[in-house]
Amino acid sequence: MTVALIRVSLNGSAVDEAAWRSLALTNYGHFTSLLASDQAVQGLDLHLQRLADATHELFGTTLDLVQTREWMREAIGEGADSQSMRVTVFSRAFNRERPADPCDADVLIAATSFEAHAATPVSVATARYQRDAPHIKHVGTFGLFQQKLLAQRRGYDDVLFIDVNGSVSEGSIWNVGFFDHNGVVWPEAEMLDGVSQRLLQCGLAESGVDSQHRRIRRTDLATFRGAFFTNSRRAVVPISRIDDINYAVEPRDLALLQRALDTQPWQPL
Repeated sequence: MTVALIRVSLNGSAVDEAAWRSLALTNYGHFTSLLASDQAVQGLDLHLQRLADATHELFGTTLDLVQTREWMREAIGEGADSQSMRVTVFSRAFNRERPADPCDADVLIAATSFEAHAATPVSVATARYQRDAPHIKHVGTFGLFQQKLLAQRRGYDDVLFIDVNGSVSEGSIWNVGFFDHNGVVWPEAEMLDGVSQRLLQCGLAESGVDSQHRRIRRTDLATFRGAFFTNSRRAVVPISRIDDINYAVEPRDLALLQRALDTQPWQPL
């Protein structure tokens, strides 16, 4: 895939120096990432709810979703080309000495061009790691990329986390799913409930495909016949290896997931 920055806005206007300084010096906030095509988004309601919930939890205030949606629509513009968008919520009024004080939220939106390419199978290494507040898509990403770096130094493409309870949870910036002989299995653990994961789960249910959550330990990985990951940029990516376990990449499985995703409506911005 290739990307090129199209526009960046803060609360619907040009970004000033104070905002950049706040983002650089106080790494506290949350975000959502999504793909837009022809001014519509799959799971738009889920993205907006994620932003609202995290804003209330982190800043003690209510995010104006009507205004945020308008700013998102302005960032996309009038074109029909596919674009990637990141909506980051932070606060220039955040007091590092009194983080419990409610403060007004600021919304930074960055839109880029997007060109998808066929997903190639990836290899991943497991690592003992768990994000802070894993249910939030927050801006504290140092550990994620450090773990991915360590995995790549070992010859893998990416990393899959094993949490403090010894359970498979999530990847660096993606959710993981597995194929057994009945359908699709998702990890039961503390992790981000990703929008693409939720869209696939809804689509599988509507298609009559068995899809369930259960606790998966490292030793259970060899019992599955296939694996994949999903996120907002790449909805279905086959995993060919986890540590020393090799998985077959079956086109019919990937097609099943794509059909499930295609059942989910595109919601206009």
